[in-house]
Amino acid sequence: MSEPLVACIPNISEGQDASIIDAICDAASGIDGCALIGSEPDPDYNRTVITLAGRPDSVREAAFRLIAAAAELIDMRVHTGNHPRMGAVDVCPFVPIKNADATLCEELAASLGSKVDAELSLPVFYYGSAASHPDRTALSALRRGEYESLEERMTGEVEASITRDPDYGSGWNVRHARFGAVAIGVRPILVAYNVNLTESDAAVAKKVGTIVRSSGRLIRNGDERMRVSGMLEKVQGMGVPLEAHGISQVSMNLQDVGVTDMHQAFEAVKSLASDHGVDVDGSELVGLAPLSSFLAAGRWYSPNEAEEAALIEAAVQGLGLDRLGLFNPNERIIEYAVEAALQ
Repeated sequence: MSEPLVACIPNISEGQDASIIDAICDAASGIDGCALIGSEPDPDYNRTVITLAGRPDSVREAAFRLIAAAAELIDMRVHTGNHPRMGAVDVCPFVPIKNADATLCEELAASLGSKVDAELSLPVFYYGSAASHPDRTALSALRRGEYESLEERMTGEVEASITRDPDYGSGWNVRHARFGAVAIGVRPILVAYNVNLTESDAAVAKKVGTIVRSSGRLIRNGDERMRVSGMLEKVQGMGVPLEAHGISQVSMNLQDVGVTDMHQAFEAVKSLASDHGVDVDGSELVGLAPLSSFLAAGRWYSPNEAEEAALIEAAVQGLGLDRLGLFNPNERIIEYAVEAALQ
């Protein structure tokens, strides 16, 4: 069996200053056994998603160096943006990729958090399957109040609760004020995936988004409210116009492709849009997806095929992943991209 591969996807609270983003990425680069395979800044969110992948110990070291650099370069006291956040490195999840599992990633998360506390003296929350209590699993529960609430939480001015205190760090000092806190955790591979609809105003896309997403719809009757669950499990979704292409998209985060994969989401959206008289025209993968997702889609669209390359091609064609631009599987399948970067 080949050695395990894991990913770590830190989200830093800087998406506008390229010099800061580059410096933080540089700090996490050049480590034997770890490759930086993605950096995606979002100026509106003022946030950058960075993807590190490779051998477990190397990835953990890269993540530590990234956190240390962010602590020196980002000042949360002046940070603004449209995305919830509580620290310069807001979240830092480990993800099993190949010959790895959640247990291994939990060990990496625990050792990284301990090192951040011991060597950087920064507050750490554990979340996901690395959480120290079942009520601390959801990131949203730990991040409630965001950065602006941390001083009151860490000085005891907020009423005690299971989610109030970090796993490491207490009190409040200039270093805490500058950095905030980091949530280190473990999660499955999250795939950002959009299905294209042949309409320009997103009217149907918005309807379909509320049907497929796990949270469903909030239905009102006067002052009464009732939430009805959606069609697909482990899916966040919404409809948005894509003005540059004159189409709309049902934009989704597939939070666990072992539960709902790309081809399942595509076919669900296709069926629902057809009920409203709108066609789909391919789809878009944002970032990377695991090989397993391509093979599963390939088997759906070409059930008699067995060879890996042919299944991948069937997936690309069946999902229409090349509708909005050239699609290179070697760059978009995470296992391929990581192994190529480590050569």
